[in-house]
Amino acid sequence: MCLLLHCLNLHNSAPRHMPLVAHSSLPTYQRLRDRGFEVLTLEQAQQQMSRELHIGLLNMMPDAALATTEQQFMGLIADSDLAARIYIYPFSICELNRGTNAEEHVRRYYFEFDTLVEQGLDALIITGANVIAPTLDREPIWKPLIKVSDWAEDNVASILCSCLASHALIKHKYGIDRQPLPQKQWGVYSHEVQRSEHPLLRGVKAHFDTPHSRWNAITSLQLEQAGLSVLAESEEVGIHMAVSPDLFRIVYTQGHPEYDANSLLKEYKREVFRYQNGELESPPPYPENYLSEQAVEITGRFLDQWEKAASTDDVLPKFPEKEIAQSVVNSWKDAGESIFNNWLGLVHDLSSLDRHKQFAPRVDPDDPLTLRDSASV
Repeated sequence: MCLLLHCLNLHNSAPRHMPLVAHSSLPTYQRLRDRGFEVLTLEQAQQQMSRELHIGLLNMMPDAALATTEQQFMGLIADSDLAARIYIYPFSICELNRGTNAEEHVRRYYFEFDTLVEQGLDALIITGANVIAPTLDREPIWKPLIKVSDWAEDNVASILCSCLASHALIKHKYGIDRQPLPQKQWGVYSHEVQRSEHPLLRGVKAHFDTPHSRWNAITSLQLEQAGLSVLAESEEVGIHMAVSPDLFRIVYTQGHPEYDANSLLKEYKREVFRYQNGELESPPPYPENYLSEQAVEITGRFLDQWEKAASTDDVLPKFPEKEIAQSVVNSWKDAGESIFNNWLGLVHDLSSLDRHKQFAPRVDPDDPLTLRDSASV
């Protein structure tokens, strides 16, 4: 418990900024600078004395979302306030069927997993992915994903999994299959903190919003029977966040706290285009609890105008994305930033200064937070 209190005292000290280090020519660094984030050059970073953190980002998202997903996760990291220089190492899986542009992006800017194994990492983030096989273990990405996760579980302080990555690792480790939903679950939903004393939830309100966008789910009963702890859950859509039995080494999320304010809007726009192209029989449903009444009116008016124009061969109106975006509110930003900040702070405090070692001296890998025997968690 003394070690945990020491970590918490460090993490609760006066806010200190945690800048990213642009240690490669990845375009996302400049995009983040353009949005006002602090990003150090490698030369600037080398002049500072703060601790380094080295974080892998396994990006399995499809081509259209590849660079956006980089920016979303790296933006959350850039918003953190702990004193450290953050080096991000994006990498991917060659079994993903990518187009020419995305393949070139990965070839030019991403790292090789074998290189990261050799150099060592302090933590790992694994994104979601689009899959089509009836079960996850039949997907081409299954074996390489499991290879990465098995290595990381014994070599980094914590793995943070997003959506499909959570489903895949839970199936691999506990034999739990996700269950298909009758329809797509997407929108912004209120969640309730289930374990308020867990340090990942420090500073997070008892009720907070998080976006979801998925066709499958794993239930809290399934996880609790396997010995996992649920940290946040929604009455509407179930689990958002859970942790492995040791309470830290693997963090599972079904929601998407990394989403930008317009992420669901862009997803809805793609669904509208599918309807316009004849892939859907009717206009797609709106993301739940996301669009304002004004935005719904704007969208409904656009669809009416488009259908009339299509039936008379008139000029088709453009989707009013900018007009709709003006009324979209990001109600999940503060909670997402707090959870990420807490996660990074714990990685900072518990990981070893030697990237080839999983934890600092005296940290128990089976109970890194010294909380497993606490009745309050």
